[in-house]
Amino acid sequence: MSNSINEQIDSRRTFAIISHPDAGKTTITEKLLYFGGAIRDAGTVKGRKTGKFATSDWMEIEKQRGISVTSSVMQFDYDDKRINILDTPGHEDFSEDTYRTLMAVDAAVMMVDVGRGIEPQTIKLFEVCKMRGIPIFTFINKMDREGKEPLDLMEELEEVLGIESYAMNWPIGMGRDFLGIYDRFNNRIEQVGAEGDDRLLALNEDGGLAEPHPMIDTPYYKQTLNDIELLNEAGNEFDEERVAKGDLTPVFFGSALTNFGVQTFLETFLKFAPPPQPRLTMEKVEVNPKSEEFSGFIFKIQANMNPKHRDRIAFVRIVSGVFERGMSITVPRISRVFKLTQTTQFLADDRETVDQAVAGDIIGIHDTGNYQIGDTVVGGKSSFIFDALPQFTPELFVRVSAKNVMKSKHFHKGILQLVQEGAIQYYRTLHTEDVLLGAVGQLQFEVFEHRMKNEYNVEVQMEYLGSKVARWIENEGDVQESMAGQRAMLVKDRFEKLVFLFENEFAMRWFHDKHPTIKLYDLL
Repeated sequence: MSNSINEQIDSRRTFAIISHPDAGKTTITEKLLYFGGAIRDAGTVKGRKTGKFATSDWMEIEKQRGISVTSSVMQFDYDDKRINILDTPGHEDFSEDTYRTLMAVDAAVMMVDVGRGIEPQTIKLFEVCKMRGIPIFTFINKMDREGKEPLDLMEELEEVLGIESYAMNWPIGMGRDFLGIYDRFNNRIEQVGAEGDDRLLALNEDGGLAEPHPMIDTPYYKQTLNDIELLNEAGNEFDEERVAKGDLTPVFFGSALTNFGVQTFLETFLKFAPPPQPRLTMEKVEVNPKSEEFSGFIFKIQANMNPKHRDRIAFVRIVSGVFERGMSITVPRISRVFKLTQTTQFLADDRETVDQAVAGDIIGIHDTGNYQIGDTVVGGKSSFIFDALPQFTPELFVRVSAKNVMKSKHFHKGILQLVQEGAIQYYRTLHTEDVLLGAVGQLQFEVFEHRMKNEYNVEVQMEYLGSKVARWIENEGDVQESMAGQRAMLVKDRFEKLVFLFENEFAMRWFHDKHPTIKLYDLL
């Protein structure tokens, strides 16, 4: 592979932003895009060539509710780096989409609300990152509001998440009295409300302000110097190797809304975030990003990003080599070859055709129903499959049908496409062929109903079956229909595998006692 291609791969930084809802993910994404020249003002994203505007929360229901329920992909250039941001859903009902997205990144930025600290969804997402061993960078947001003490937040990070932390900077005051940040890494103070050269103040050898300044007389500055002394003496040491392994999280304080501390964070993050990393195949063989042959995997499928065209896009994380438009790829799962002519890169919901991309990039390929989430795509003569993406056992179920029988064709087409996106799971009863949907959270059903009406012009009626304990069967051949009953419904999933839906844990234990030879399992 040529040096120029290797340099392009080394310049890639692909990361996800994770947090509990309302911690500021979308806001910081917009600010990062602003520094990359991709937006003109907060809330609007413009294409590099088209000048069109868009927002990172593109789906209609997201705009209505002010939440992200899909993973947006955005790309921009900054400081000789090509950056791919994946802005993930914060809402816990959409954790499946987020977990799969985390399989496609090399680092994560964890947003923490200064007033709320570590929240439940943050813990879940952090655990996935930790499990993968990817570097985690923490941005403690909303310093322009009153919140928890910085030292308490650092302690919370270590005690609740079990990861050691290193403060790259430290807040001077908070809320109305937020004066700026003491930048330990760059040995300077960045002050709020100042522009140009006045924004950055130099520190002397003793760690104090080098020049006289009104801030020196404030109690917040004096408290910060005391905190810095404590951190220097008793805090963790910065260790780049431990950051790379995900054992130490660099911590930054700032305010995404007021755009304070974000640029300093971005520049420091790019120094330590890793370039594209190798990925394991099912046979545990490591595929190097700089391998000659193109390979990647599909971590997301999204229908109707452009409602006018009723399109379907499969999102591919390129693992190795170079993608070139018009090349042929193989999908080993179905042993079929496809020519990739309709390919895109993203700026939120604005897209442009991509002719070339390298390992670390995210591209979208046009899908007419051939691809599935988790599919490996390879160029050349190689044939291997990457490690499987996580699947989740649904907990809530509904029976669903079209209100208008004449809309049956649109109903089944809509369900098929939305199920293939991975947000809901599809089941049907054995003889009556009733359609059942399973989901991790209630909001997924609401989004399904909304999208069926707005994107497929089908109104649906849903009968809530409540929570069920879903279990797949290892030895399907030993299952008899008579084993099912009121408390153990027997259905088939979209892959024609048998699944028991138990009324509760007690019903499952009763079944196990009565049929000990039947081996049950869940997805994750």
